[in-house]
Amino acid sequence: MENTISIQLYSLFLFIIAGIVIGTFFDVFRILRRTFRTPDWMTYLEDILFWILTGIFLLFLLFYFQNGKIRGYIIVGLFFGILIYMLTISRYFIKISVHILTIIKNVIKQIFIWCGKPFTFIYKILKRIVLKPFSFIIINFKKVNSTFSHVKELYIFSMKNRKLIKKRRNLQKNVEKYN
Repeated sequence: MENTISIQLYSLFLFIIAGIVIGTFFDVFRILRRTFRTPDWMTYLEDILFWILTGIFLLFLLFYFQNGKIRGYIIVGLFFGILIYMLTISRYFIKISVHILTIIKNVIKQIFIWCGKPFTFIYKILKRIVLKPFSFIIINFKKVNSTFSHVKELYIFSMKNRKLIKKRRNLQKNVEKYN
């Protein structure tokens, strides 16, 4: 009798610790959501991943320590473990972890910015050397093309006027002949 009580107390203590581990695992996902912006579909995927991993963890504990038997004290132990974690450690764990991850994220961002500076410098030089002349040529080609189109219009207009002038002269000559 005494042996089964000690086993049950051991299992209760074990599942209280398992509840604390599950609470910590839950907070890891909360920390990631606070630190990195994720779209809704990613949040749903994280939730599914949390429940799958938590289920695997609980099944492992149940089969390893309880031979797959679920007892009331196991559920009570999980509940109290999660409750103890959420009321005591959770708030501090989240604040500290978010702060640390934000610092790491900013350091990595600065490293990428500094590593990217030579590439942006090279890009700007290549832009001045290669792209500027091409853009200059394209812009001036458009200007020349519009000038040619104006010249073409003037030529067509002058040719029409020439024909009209010739017809008018011919008409005048014909009128003078008959007069």
